[in-house]
Amino acid sequence: MNRDNGGVRVLYSFPHKLGADRICYTAWQQVNGIAAAGGDLLVFPGGVTRPVPGGVKVKTTLGRGKIRVPYKVLGSMRAFALHDWIVSRRLERMAGKVDIVHTWPLGALRTLKMAAKLGIPTVLERPNAHTRFAYEVVDRECRRLGVILPSEHEHAYNEEVLRIEEMEYREAYRLLCPSDFVVRTFVEQGCNREKLVRHQYGFDESVYYPSLRPVVPNAGLKMLYVGGCAPRKGLHYALEAWLQSPARETGSFLIAGEFVPSYADKLTPMLADPSVKVLGFRNDVSELMRESDVLVLPTIEEGSALVTHEARGCGCVLLVSDAAGAICQHMDNALVHPVGDVNALAVHITMLDANRSLLTRLRSASLSTVAEISWTSAGRRLLGVYRETIAKYAEDHRIGRD
Repeated sequence: MNRDNGGVRVLYSFPHKLGADRICYTAWQQVNGIAAAGGDLLVFPGGVTRPVPGGVKVKTTLGRGKIRVPYKVLGSMRAFALHDWIVSRRLERMAGKVDIVHTWPLGALRTLKMAAKLGIPTVLERPNAHTRFAYEVVDRECRRLGVILPSEHEHAYNEEVLRIEEMEYREAYRLLCPSDFVVRTFVEQGCNREKLVRHQYGFDESVYYPSLRPVVPNAGLKMLYVGGCAPRKGLHYALEAWLQSPARETGSFLIAGEFVPSYADKLTPMLADPSVKVLGFRNDVSELMRESDVLVLPTIEEGSALVTHEARGCGCVLLVSDAAGAICQHMDNALVHPVGDVNALAVHITMLDANRSLLTRLRSASLSTVAEISWTSAGRRLLGVYRETIAKYAEDHRIGRD
């Protein structure tokens, strides 16, 4: 790693398969965005499933050549710990060659400690709310609904995961929060506000772009939900609100995603309504978005749902809870309701169904600023966060020495 181009030298540690789905896709897009913004990147992922830009150096930790360490055989937690150990050992030999270390949860503890020992600032990605908060609110909602999550579900309470992540929170110099909601959950759990720094996620403009079709005044409202169908996402609130609204009489509510079985059983009566169409898992989400008027996400806790960025890119108006981490403003380019407020959401659905000029205005306002939430924009913002963090770390340690 060098400073020939004046770039920030970033060691990016990711314990999963870079470029796979969900957070693996997020990390891959982050790498692309940082590289495009001019960062000097050395990436240590567990594995790689998609190519990265030229100039980005990649050294996998859980495989060499065609030989791969199987996560399922080793167990995810042991695989993450092995990744962390390998990265920390590599970092030890790189003193003076790294300006900042970017880590991800469950594979960061040794690396964070080694960086602190070497005097290198660190950031820990927080793709979701504080884990203790998330466990607690999801557990309450499941109990209220009478739904039991599978033991392996990512939001089923796991003491080991919580213990490790809370140690990582303490060791990291800063926590990267993709939304104000995430910041709030950490503050509520007692985290120092100065430790929390905002960045953002994005969307792929080559995939998620708007349709040129005009809004048809007398057509029924087409509302779309995309994501895992589990209590955390609040789909039950969306269904209740939809069935309360006159929009159901001429419109349709499309649900794209796989259900937790016990949750599907609980929602069966509402899912049976003729205006509700359960599509299951889909790989044509961008096209569904272009064909829909609004995207609904009444989630009870979130990081910053990528689906909200992608929907805006396709021209969908957002109907989201204030826990969705969506980058939008109520009545400016979206409609935002308090978590769990079915009546407010029903009013919002009815408003957009009855007032197509409002729908058109919100859509136009959303599309006018959508470039600000692309992955390219996210990369520039993250590089700025790196620079500011490096400067603050140097100042903190200067004051400490004085």
